[in-house]
Amino acid sequence: MKTLTIVLTDGPYISEYTEIAYKLTEAALKKYKVNIFLYLDAVHIPKKDQNPAFFINAGQLFSELAGKGAIVRACARCAGARGYLPEKEIIQGSNCKDYFPGIRITSLYELSEMLSMSDRVISLSR
Repeated sequence: MKTLTIVLTDGPYISEYTEIAYKLTEAALKKYKVNIFLYLDAVHIPKKDQNPAFFINAGQLFSELAGKGAIVRACARCAGARGYLPEKEIIQGSNCKDYFPGIRITSLYELSEMLSMSDRVISLSR
């Protein structure tokens, strides 16, 4: 099976990139293995307890994608700089108590692996 990797850099409610990535992943999962890497402010996407009044809850959507087989990872340095810290224990597929299930904090080395194993890469950033 071919692999698609999507790299996001914008926070969840600052642009439409989060929603675009969600829709691309939903469609791609029918034919591709999909990796999503959250970098810079995109590490805010999977934060629990966000209650956007006029937007879909992006973290919930990405958790659903993880449940459907997408690999969703957040940059450790970016996450740490914004107060999200990885735990040693993995609970419900996540290693961060502040994140929705299925989403893990990891290093840029994993991004490098994702990119090298990908047939296609999409970067959604400004």
